Amino acid sequence: MSTAAVLNADKRKRCFWAQTDPLLRDYHDREWGVPIHDDRHWYEKLLLDGAQAGLSWLTILRKREGYRRAFAGFDPARVARFTPADADRLMGDAGIVRNRLKIQSAVTNARAFLALAKAEGSFDAWIWRFVGGRPVRGASRTRADILARTPLSDALSRELKARGFTFVGSTIVYAFMQASGLVNDHLIGCFRRAEVQRLDGR
Repeated sequence: MSTAAVLNADKRKRCFWAQTDPLLRDYHDREWGVPIHDDRHWYEKLLLDGAQAGLSWLTILRKREGYRRAFAGFDPARVARFTPADADRLMGDAGIVRNRLKIQSAVTNARAFLALAKAEGSFDAWIWRFVGGRPVRGASRTRADILARTPLSDALSRELKARGFTFVGSTIVYAFMQASGLVNDHLIGCFRRAEVQRLDGR
Protein backbone atom coordinates (compact mmCIF):
# COMPACT_ATOMS: atom_id res chain seq x y z
CA MET A 1 0.00 0.00 0.00
CA SER A 2 1.37 3.42 -0.92
CA THR A 3 2.14 6.12 1.63
CA ALA A 4 -0.51 8.33 -0.01
CA ALA A 5 -3.13 5.63 0.45
CA VAL A 6 -2.25 5.25 4.12
CA LEU A 7 -2.31 9.01 4.69
CA ASN A 8 -5.73 9.31 3.11
CA ALA A 9 -7.25 6.20 4.68
CA ASP A 10 -9.63 8.38 6.72
CA LYS A 11 -11.02 9.87 3.47
CA ARG A 12 -10.53 13.45 4.70
CA LYS A 13 -9.50 16.07 2.17
CA ARG A 14 -6.26 17.78 3.15
CA CYS A 15 -3.98 20.44 1.75
CA PHE A 16 -1.77 18.87 -0.93
CA TRP A 17 1.47 19.26 1.02
CA ALA A 18 0.16 17.18 3.93
CA GLN A 19 -0.37 14.07 1.81
CA THR A 20 3.21 12.90 1.40
CA ASP A 21 4.44 12.05 4.90
CA PRO A 22 2.82 11.08 8.24
CA LEU A 23 4.78 13.77 10.10
CA LEU A 24 3.49 16.46 7.73
CA ARG A 25 -0.04 15.09 7.99
CA ASP A 26 -0.01 15.20 11.79
CA TYR A 27 1.46 18.71 11.82
CA HIS A 28 -1.19 19.84 9.33
CA ASP A 29 -4.04 18.23 11.28
CA ARG A 30 -2.99 19.52 14.72
CA GLU A 31 -0.94 22.71 14.40
CA TRP A 32 -0.73 24.42 11.02
CA GLY A 33 -2.91 27.51 10.92
CA VAL A 34 -4.00 27.35 14.57
CA PRO A 35 -3.72 30.88 16.00
CA ILE A 36 -0.76 31.35 18.36
CA HIS A 37 -1.12 33.52 21.47
CA ASP A 38 1.98 32.63 23.47
CA ASP A 39 5.27 34.49 23.18
CA ARG A 40 7.52 31.44 23.59
CA HIS A 41 5.58 29.67 20.85
CA TRP A 42 5.98 32.75 18.65
CA TYR A 43 9.74 32.65 19.14
CA GLU A 44 9.78 28.94 18.29
CA LYS A 45 7.99 29.67 15.01
CA LEU A 46 10.38 32.49 14.14
CA LEU A 47 13.39 30.31 14.84
CA LEU A 48 12.14 27.27 12.95
CA ASP A 49 10.85 29.19 9.94
CA GLY A 50 14.18 30.99 9.67
CA ALA A 51 15.99 27.65 9.88
CA GLN A 52 13.84 26.35 7.03
CA ALA A 53 15.13 28.91 4.52
CA GLY A 54 16.28 26.96 1.47
CA LEU A 55 15.14 23.64 2.95
CA SER A 56 11.93 21.65 3.19
CA TRP A 57 9.63 22.02 6.18
CA LEU A 58 9.80 18.24 6.64
CA THR A 59 13.55 18.54 7.27
CA ILE A 60 12.88 21.03 10.06
CA LEU A 61 10.03 19.02 11.55
CA ARG A 62 12.31 16.00 11.80
CA LYS A 63 14.84 18.13 13.71
CA ARG A 64 12.31 19.99 15.84
CA GLU A 65 13.16 18.22 19.08
CA GLY A 66 16.84 18.75 18.36
CA TYR A 67 16.13 22.46 18.08
CA ARG A 68 14.09 22.39 21.29
CA ARG A 69 17.02 20.87 23.15
CA ALA A 70 19.69 23.02 21.49
CA PHE A 71 17.84 26.31 21.95
CA ALA A 72 16.78 26.09 25.59
CA GLY A 73 13.20 24.98 24.97
CA PHE A 74 12.75 28.00 22.69
CA ASP A 75 13.11 30.39 25.64
CA PRO A 76 14.17 33.69 24.02
CA ALA A 77 15.56 35.06 27.29
CA ARG A 78 17.99 32.16 27.55
CA VAL A 79 18.89 32.11 23.85
CA ALA A 80 19.57 35.85 23.94
CA ARG A 81 22.44 35.12 26.34
CA PHE A 82 24.13 32.63 23.98
CA THR A 83 27.76 33.50 23.24
CA PRO A 84 30.04 32.86 20.24
CA ALA A 85 31.22 29.77 22.12
CA ASP A 86 27.63 28.51 22.15
CA ALA A 87 27.45 29.07 18.40
CA ASP A 88 30.64 27.05 17.96
CA ARG A 89 29.16 24.27 20.08
CA LEU A 90 25.93 24.23 18.08
CA MET A 91 27.86 23.95 14.83
CA GLY A 92 28.74 20.44 16.01
CA ASP A 93 25.16 19.50 16.89
CA ALA A 94 23.73 17.05 14.33
CA GLY A 95 20.26 17.56 15.79
CA ILE A 96 19.90 20.93 14.05
CA VAL A 97 20.79 22.48 10.71
CA ARG A 98 24.45 23.35 11.16
CA ASN A 99 24.49 26.70 9.43
CA ARG A 100 26.34 29.42 11.30
CA LEU A 101 24.26 32.27 9.88
CA LYS A 102 21.05 30.58 10.95
CA ILE A 103 22.41 29.81 14.41
CA GLN A 104 23.49 33.42 14.86
CA SER A 105 20.11 34.56 13.56
CA ALA A 106 18.37 32.58 16.31
CA VAL A 107 20.40 34.52 18.89
CA THR A 108 20.01 37.89 17.16
CA ASN A 109 16.28 37.33 16.82
CA ALA A 110 15.93 36.34 20.48
CA ARG A 111 17.41 39.69 21.47
CA ALA A 112 15.22 41.58 18.99
CA PHE A 113 12.20 39.58 20.16
CA LEU A 114 12.76 40.55 23.79
CA ALA A 115 13.27 44.20 22.89
CA LEU A 116 10.07 44.26 20.85
CA ALA A 117 8.07 42.49 23.55
CA LYS A 118 9.31 44.96 26.16
CA ALA A 119 8.42 47.94 24.00
CA GLU A 120 5.00 46.64 22.95
CA GLY A 121 3.85 44.71 26.02
CA SER A 122 4.23 41.36 24.28
CA PHE A 123 5.18 40.04 20.87
CA ASP A 124 1.72 38.48 20.65
CA ALA A 125 -0.11 41.76 21.20
CA TRP A 126 2.08 43.50 18.64
CA ILE A 127 1.89 41.01 15.81
CA TRP A 128 -1.86 40.45 15.95
CA ARG A 129 -2.34 44.15 15.29
CA PHE A 130 -1.08 43.51 11.75
CA VAL A 131 -4.27 41.58 10.98
CA GLY A 132 -6.65 43.59 13.13
CA GLY A 133 -6.68 40.97 15.86
CA ARG A 134 -8.25 38.22 13.73
CA PRO A 135 -6.87 35.80 11.14
CA VAL A 136 -7.04 36.74 7.49
CA ARG A 137 -9.02 34.11 5.59
CA GLY A 138 -7.29 32.90 2.45
CA ALA A 139 -9.27 31.89 -0.62
CA SER A 140 -7.05 29.31 -2.34
CA ARG A 141 -8.73 26.28 -3.90
CA THR A 142 -5.76 24.61 -5.60
CA ARG A 143 -1.99 24.44 -5.35
CA ALA A 144 -1.75 26.95 -8.21
CA ASP A 145 -3.64 29.53 -6.13
CA ILE A 146 -1.18 29.51 -3.22
CA LEU A 147 0.72 32.77 -2.79
CA ALA A 148 4.39 33.01 -1.85
CA ARG A 149 4.07 36.50 -0.40
CA THR A 150 1.48 39.27 0.00
CA PRO A 151 1.52 43.02 0.66
CA LEU A 152 0.86 42.18 4.31
CA SER A 153 3.86 39.85 4.53
CA ASP A 154 5.94 42.52 2.77
CA ALA A 155 4.93 45.05 5.44
CA LEU A 156 5.56 42.68 8.33
CA SER A 157 8.92 41.67 6.88
CA ARG A 158 9.99 45.31 6.63
CA GLU A 159 8.93 46.01 10.20
CA LEU A 160 10.72 42.96 11.59
CA LYS A 161 13.91 43.90 9.72
CA ALA A 162 13.66 47.47 11.03
CA ARG A 163 13.52 46.05 14.54
CA GLY A 164 16.67 44.01 14.07
CA PHE A 165 15.37 40.59 13.02
CA THR A 166 17.15 38.50 10.38
CA PHE A 167 15.99 35.68 8.08
CA VAL A 168 12.61 37.42 7.83
CA GLY A 169 12.22 38.00 4.11
CA SER A 170 8.66 38.31 2.86
CA THR A 171 8.41 34.70 1.63
CA ILE A 172 9.62 33.34 4.98
CA VAL A 173 7.28 35.70 6.80
CA TYR A 174 4.28 34.61 4.75
CA ALA A 175 4.97 30.94 5.58
CA PHE A 176 5.28 32.04 9.21
CA MET A 177 1.92 33.85 9.00
CA GLN A 178 0.23 30.77 7.53
CA ALA A 179 1.66 28.39 10.12
CA SER A 180 0.91 30.62 13.11
CA GLY A 181 -2.71 31.33 12.23
CA LEU A 182 -2.35 34.97 11.22
CA VAL A 183 -3.68 33.68 7.91
CA ASN A 184 -6.01 30.71 7.52
CA ASP A 185 -4.61 29.33 4.27
CA HIS A 186 -5.99 25.82 4.44
CA LEU A 187 -7.33 25.20 0.96
CA ILE A 188 -11.06 25.54 0.43
CA GLY A 189 -12.23 21.94 0.75
CA CYS A 190 -9.60 20.94 3.31
CA PHE A 191 -11.31 19.58 6.42
CA ARG A 192 -9.10 21.67 8.70
CA ARG A 193 -10.14 24.98 7.14
CA ALA A 194 -13.51 25.06 8.88
CA GLU A 195 -12.08 23.74 12.15
CA VAL A 196 -9.44 26.48 12.25
CA GLN A 197 -11.93 29.08 11.11
CA ARG A 198 -14.07 28.41 14.19
CA LEU A 199 -11.14 29.57 16.31
CA ASP A 200 -11.08 33.12 14.96
CA GLY A 201 -14.18 34.29 16.83
CA ARG A 202 -16.32 35.14 13.80
